[in-house]
Amino acid sequence: MTTNPIRKIIIDTDPGQDDAVAILLALASPENVDVLGITTVAGNVPLPLTKKNARIVCELAKRPETKVFSGCDRPMQRPLVTAEHVHGKTGLDGPVMQDPTMALQHQHAVDFIIETLRQEPSGTVTLCPLGPLTNIGTALQQAPDIADRVQEIVLMGGAYFEVGNITPAAEFNIYVDPEAADIVFKSGISVTVMPLDTTHKALTTKPRVDAFRALNTQVGNMVAEWTDFFERFDKEKYGSNGAPLHDPCVIAYLIQPDLFSGRMINVAIETQSELTLGMTVADWWGVTDRPANAMFMGDIDADGFFNLLTERLGRL
Repeated sequence: MTTNPIRKIIIDTDPGQDDAVAILLALASPENVDVLGITTVAGNVPLPLTKKNARIVCELAKRPETKVFSGCDRPMQRPLVTAEHVHGKTGLDGPVMQDPTMALQHQHAVDFIIETLRQEPSGTVTLCPLGPLTNIGTALQQAPDIADRVQEIVLMGGAYFEVGNITPAAEFNIYVDPEAADIVFKSGISVTVMPLDTTHKALTTKPRVDAFRALNTQVGNMVAEWTDFFERFDKEKYGSNGAPLHDPCVIAYLIQPDLFSGRMINVAIETQSELTLGMTVADWWGVTDRPANAMFMGDIDADGFFNLLTERLGRL
């Protein structure tokens, strides 16, 4: 395993139990990632809950100094679609959660993203969207100059072989705000995608959840309870042995990229069709002449991923 330089990141998120685990993984890995801030967006649950949940997670990690920003409360052009059917009415259903005491930053998330990219040296900040791409799309629309300054966007979203989890054709994050996703994929920024094709191979099987619980810590128990809660939905839907831990794949890639493999391909976002709205049309087989615009991951070393996750969560 090669060690990479510490990456400055902004986590853009709609927590969500798997978002929460991704945030914990980042905050537990200061030798790999420097979390400049956490920006919240409406997605899994509405914005008042996502901005609350992000602070709950920071306090759980004993990192109340982390800057958390409130962002867009609805998609760029559409009504909000949420996913309480997966994550519960709070977004973090499962264990009993204490309300956070740490303050929310006054600045809007989009302004923070723009300001940070303009202030930090060009090519040194990675954006890590774990939810709908509304904040990122809005920032790029308001300040096109920042596109050249982003080091990379590593996002959880989309699917090709696994197709859809919210409609037959679309993955939830892209479906909620396809216009924002379209802006991101057309931005010219280096994009790395963790689609369902990858995340559905990172399942919370019983031995993996038992390993979280065996940490005998507040964090380990909380993560085990979260996964117990939301895996019921996926087990029933897919008939699988556990639920995919989608969002931590983004952070794991920044820490240990050799856990993942994929292809540089063209990815286009469907924004017009009622039938396939939000589909990530991934040219995996290179059948068009559209230029490659994304590293689209297809596989993961799931055991390596869960080993990393358990080791890092054990630090908290």
